[in-house]
Amino acid sequence: MPAPAEIVQLVELFQRNYDQYCAPSFSEAAVRHQFIDPFFAALGWDVNNTQGFAEQYKEVVHEDKVLVGDATKAPDYSFRIGKERKFFVEAKKPSVNIKHDIEPAYQLRRYAWSAKLPLSILTDFEEFSVYDCRMRPDKSDKAATGRILLLNFTDYVARWDEIAGIFSKAAVWQGALDRFAVAKAGKRGTAEVDDEFLAEIERWRELLARNLVLRNPHLRGHDVNWAVQQTIDRIVFLRICEARNLETYEQLRALLNGGHTYARLGELFRRADLRYNSGLFHFSEERGRAEAPDTLTPGLEIDDRVLKDIIEHLYYPQSPYEFSVLPADILGHVYERFLGKVIRLTPGRQVKIEEKPEVRKAGGVYYTPTYIVDYIVRQTVGPLLEGKTPAHGRSPGSLPRVADIACGSGSFLLGAYQYLLDWHLAYYLEEPERWLKGKRPALERVSGGATRLTIEERKRILMDHLYGVDIDPQAVEVTKLSLLLKVLEGEGVAGQLSLGVERVLPDLGRNIKCGNSLIGPEFYDGKLDLPDDETARRVNAFDWKKEFPEVMTAGGFDAVIGNPPWGGDIDRELDYFHTRYPATTKEHTDSYKLFVDRGLQLARTGGLISMIIPNTLLRQRRLKDVRSLMLQHKIVALVDLGEDVFEGVVAPSCIYVVEKNHAATDHQTLIIDVARLAKFDRVEVLTRKKFQGGAYEQRSFQENADLEFRAVPQDTRVPAIALGDFQYLACKDAGINYQRVSVGMREKGKSDLANRLLYEGERQKDDDKMFWKGTDINRYWIAEATSRFCRPYYQRFVRDNEVVHLGQKVYNATPKILLRQTADRIIATIDYQGVWFGRSIIAIVPSDKSDYRIEYFLGVLNSRYFEWLYERTVQETGRVFAQVKLSKLKQLPIRTINFTDPADAARHDRMISLVTQMLDLHKRLAAEGIPHEKAALQRRIEATDRQIDALVYELYGLTDAEIAVVEQEGAKGLEHEGAK
Repeated sequence: MPAPAEIVQLVELFQRNYDQYCAPSFSEAAVRHQFIDPFFAALGWDVNNTQGFAEQYKEVVHEDKVLVGDATKAPDYSFRIGKERKFFVEAKKPSVNIKHDIEPAYQLRRYAWSAKLPLSILTDFEEFSVYDCRMRPDKSDKAATGRILLLNFTDYVARWDEIAGIFSKAAVWQGALDRFAVAKAGKRGTAEVDDEFLAEIERWRELLARNLVLRNPHLRGHDVNWAVQQTIDRIVFLRICEARNLETYEQLRALLNGGHTYARLGELFRRADLRYNSGLFHFSEERGRAEAPDTLTPGLEIDDRVLKDIIEHLYYPQSPYEFSVLPADILGHVYERFLGKVIRLTPGRQVKIEEKPEVRKAGGVYYTPTYIVDYIVRQTVGPLLEGKTPAHGRSPGSLPRVADIACGSGSFLLGAYQYLLDWHLAYYLEEPERWLKGKRPALERVSGGATRLTIEERKRILMDHLYGVDIDPQAVEVTKLSLLLKVLEGEGVAGQLSLGVERVLPDLGRNIKCGNSLIGPEFYDGKLDLPDDETARRVNAFDWKKEFPEVMTAGGFDAVIGNPPWGGDIDRELDYFHTRYPATTKEHTDSYKLFVDRGLQLARTGGLISMIIPNTLLRQRRLKDVRSLMLQHKIVALVDLGEDVFEGVVAPSCIYVVEKNHAATDHQTLIIDVARLAKFDRVEVLTRKKFQGGAYEQRSFQENADLEFRAVPQDTRVPAIALGDFQYLACKDAGINYQRVSVGMREKGKSDLANRLLYEGERQKDDDKMFWKGTDINRYWIAEATSRFCRPYYQRFVRDNEVVHLGQKVYNATPKILLRQTADRIIATIDYQGVWFGRSIIAIVPSDKSDYRIEYFLGVLNSRYFEWLYERTVQETGRVFAQVKLSKLKQLPIRTINFTDPADAARHDRMISLVTQMLDLHKRLAAEGIPHEKAALQRRIEATDRQIDALVYELYGLTDAEIAVVEQEGAKGLEHEGAK
């Protein structure tokens, strides 16, 4: 598409005053205001939040400045879809030489790499530089390192399609930026931030472990693991708090000067205990605390050189990390893998760092992708919040208690916490003034007048609704760390601390606990001998009723979520498991089966349980026992994900969602199969499409695993033939015909005629014909195009007479169906005027007389069912330049009508009546100027649309279950109704 007028004007303005704008006196603020802001506004971004979105939903965030070393600051812009950052833009004044200066490029790459953003932009408007930010930045890198695109402002107009096709808001929404990043991936030297940070903290672990064993000979192996984990966690926590302005910047770095580093670090830890009240810094007995204090680490000795090495690598310029933008899920990803190894002391007190046996058996640690976490949270926490309001305190019907019973590094609890934070904030913002008042307000004002949840409210939400258990004490501490950092995320926190609000963090010892979710205290019943320390530590029996009495007394958790261990070491307790879990240990035994069983036991009646587990559940006969257990409850969703969900391993996976003891599902429960989609497409399905449990290939789920694939619905159940085989119709691609016309004229040496064939403005000759573009075509209506004309008398320049004749036949025909060509779905209407020409349009033209009316085909094509069917035929959704493909359109099955059957003929006539009404309603809506009359017409349009959909379901013989699938996935076309 051509560059918009505002871009042309910006380029011309910059060119006219080039010397003035490139002078050192022209500031960065000025270039942002005059050029960069309008540049991105032309790309469709709401740069100045004119829509008035709440702070967390702004499309473009103008970052607050944060000190990094002596000169750098946070990126000037963060561009987001929803709450997800997509790319940064760093602005400079034009006097800065972006092409050659090292510092601006390093600054941008450091932020984007830390935030794990594949691409980001450096610009002063004079130049537009795009960087691949997956390569670890180094202060000695050249400015060209990682640069994949460099444009001068003189290129903007000519290359606008390229820029807008990647960085416009519409393109980013449709996945173009992600696909472009994938296409540019795989370069030599790339090092993702999580891989690098993992290598860094693994180095710290080895340094600390060796030094602790050397200086503290009394330490046992599990003491060393605890001390190392706590020391790293505390240092990382304080460093992130510095980056967020919650602590004095470089207070840790100050420890590099002088000796007694560990003693001085201990003072910072004790001060943090007074400040945050977090169990992370709990060193002395206090009344009301859920856990015993850490009395081990304060008395240890650690050499200065070890601690100074660690601290030095936390700061610019040695550190490539910018902790102010390091996402919480990146830390979780790092720690999940970090926890896969354990420190072991040999008999000679040598330090060995080894993979845990269960990790070695599984072939590694594999972090659950964020889109899987989000899907499971939406399927469980989401329904439990429907119709609810925020409730302070527990009461029947109040907000859900959510548990991850194998919480690992806490990724699922973080996802659930974010969902709850968003839900609460959205509710409060409906009446913000109400919630800004009172003794304990839920909202507070922050810089720029924005509104956010108070720390107290964030704490309350965390403590009231989230629970976690893991057998690994280090995992428990990491989960706590991740959740505590989430509490402190965002604006406003530093202000509360500076006002003297003390002990701002909750003690998570009451909610996140260490224990074996599968083994209860009855494990020891009847045993004559007490277990040795090693056995007791390995078994780590956990009493759910004692640890969470309020929850268990109320009937259990409202939601149980997570990614339980697969293939865990359960052999030594196998006799116990056979007794404790008879329903899931009949044939094959696996730890994940036990967690499926345990999740059902711990949920209340009506509670939702959802986990990601091996997809062998769906098909192997030896897993009949766990299928039988699940079929005793209501199966809400089963999603087959395929083999490559987890990075670096083939792990066939699926997600299940079960509602406990409510309306047990019969054997026709459907499995949603997205396994055959590419990984990127699966992410799209589970996130942006808000996938709820329908679409794509499906198969039944039953106790016996003789499963057969079938496409739904079966086309053979009703009489149908392909649209392209319908003798009554001719389907033509108008856009292709126009291109052939243009080439013909150029061959005659009349190159200017191609541009003058179609024009906009005043009619130049009486016999010039009006034409429409594809963007004028909408469902059941055509936009006004009174100023667009074509010159049909230029036909004589076309050598291909057949094309000319075809053009006359297609473009003069009436009535005919017109479809928008540049689209990812069917968008169609009828032309009754016989418009001469079209651009980017497909035409369906009656070729012979028939009992069929053209309106019948339009109703079928515009139905939800055909939207659903076409998407699965072509898979165009999300493409930047998606097109309705004529070849695929012709394959769609058109229900034939037996006109000798009165019932069938009546269905045909009913469709004609409904479509005629729909066309008339749209025509009236376009002419109506009174708001409430428009609203009434719109309601009638929606009702008529539903009647057409119902008639199509009847024509094609869809079952209720199949209709539910289509209804959940096929409503996108209706969004065009609001375009008028």
